[in-house]
Amino acid sequence: MQQADIFIKRRNDRWIFFAVLAVLTVGSIIITQYDVLKGFTSIVKAFVWGISNFYPDIESMAKLPDILLKLRETVLMSIASTTVAAVFAILLALMGSRTTRMSRFFSVMARGIASLFRNIPLVAWAMVLMLAFSQSPLTGYLALFFGSLGFLTRSFIETIDEVSHDAVEALEATGAGYFHVIFQAVLPSSLPQMISWLLFMIDTNIRDATLVGFLTGTGIGFSFDLYYKSMNFHAASLVVMLIVITIIIIETASNMIRRNMM
Repeated sequence: MQQADIFIKRRNDRWIFFAVLAVLTVGSIIITQYDVLKGFTSIVKAFVWGISNFYPDIESMAKLPDILLKLRETVLMSIASTTVAAVFAILLALMGSRTTRMSRFFSVMARGIASLFRNIPLVAWAMVLMLAFSQSPLTGYLALFFGSLGFLTRSFIETIDEVSHDAVEALEATGAGYFHVIFQAVLPSSLPQMISWLLFMIDTNIRDATLVGFLTGTGIGFSFDLYYKSMNFHAASLVVMLIVITIIIIETASNMIRRNMM
């Protein structure tokens, strides 16, 4: 009888959830005056327009060297900002983790920094930093750095917290000091997962760096914005194709590294 009541309660909860979701959806459509039928029919028109206009041609291929230079700038900026952020994230994670924290104060401070930086959108970072550094590669670099720092610190803290306490307690029982425990037990156990998070963040930052380029006027994002606003859709499509190819290559390489290390 109790199991039947639980089943009925779960079923009612699902119906309530879908009912609330339906009300919110319909309410949003009414408030925003969104034309659902026009929205779906526009998808077909957009697809037809893309086939007719959004493809590389011979003239756009002449811009390939310049586009590749901007793409290289974006990729290198993403890798540099992520790896430097990972170094600081490891230090903050060691202070913030319950396994390796030196004091409660430093733990709260590290977790607070991770939470603050992780919850500020990358676009917001770019807009705030533009006030200080204007449109420049440094602005894009710092925006990616701060966003990566928050995400990696939180991920590294959770990774270190998952380390087996038996190994840590065994070393502490032998009289090992704080740094011996970190370098002989914590980091060796956590490093494969940390590298996995680092590779994931590099993939993400290469995608996000394109958006940051719109705001900071740098990298491949700026090239796309320039070609698109000048209605040079063939060159803009070439930029999009190169971004997609680059992301696929880097993601494939990252997956190979993860499989070999995990």
